Amino acid sequence: MNIEQFRDFCLSFHGTTERFPFDDTALVFEVGGRMFAMVALDRAEFVNLKCDPDRAVELRERYAGIRPGWHMNKRHWNSVYLDSDVPDGMICELVRHSRSCVIAKLPKSVRELYDKE
Repeated sequence: MNIEQFRDFCLSFHGTTERFPFDDTALVFEVGGRMFAMVALDRAEFVNLKCDPDRAVELRERYAGIRPGWHMNKRHWNSVYLDSDVPDGMICELVRHSRSCVIAKLPKSVRELYDKE
């Protein structure tokens, strides 16, 4: 998967927005105003995705291309290398998982907007 495919996939979900909240290279994807994915465009070989802490450890043990989140909370974020042993289908599943983790923490009134996805 390349960075353009990753961006298109993230934006394919209802209510997803993208912006540069930190600088002009850190592209962030959000749902309900909360970040679920980030890519540093000057280091586009990997993306940061939110993950359940127990699953994060399991994934890091299984794939060389999944490491603790670079410049993120290492417990809740993974860096996923796009050109690695992580299959594209798994990257897509991890994007869905990241987005679901964020939606689960939104206020109920906002969360209900995404429950049918």
